[in-house]
Amino acid sequence: MGKSLEWCIADEQASSEELQMALDWACGKGGADCTEIQPHRPCFLPNTVKDHASFAFNSYYQKFKHKGATCYFNSAAMITDLDPSHRSCKFPYLP
Repeated sequence: MGKSLEWCIADEQASSEELQMALDWACGKGGADCTEIQPHRPCFLPNTVKDHASFAFNSYYQKFKHKGATCYFNSAAMITDLDPSHRSCKFPYLP
């Protein structure tokens, strides 16, 4: 048996400011793929900092977890085993 599936999403407890800072880092220096949360893309809606941060955090985590990346983001993020994908917005999972 392999490990259970895990996604990295925004923590409900984190403030919008914390999430925005972490989102900016993930999409910038962090190297997350944030194209899907741009306007007119599948994950733009709902257009909230929390939803966008969740997508960016997960993109970063999935891309770099094998290189030691964590789902932390200054405690603005958390691991979930529930797939956060919704409608046409698919959150990647990379084994």
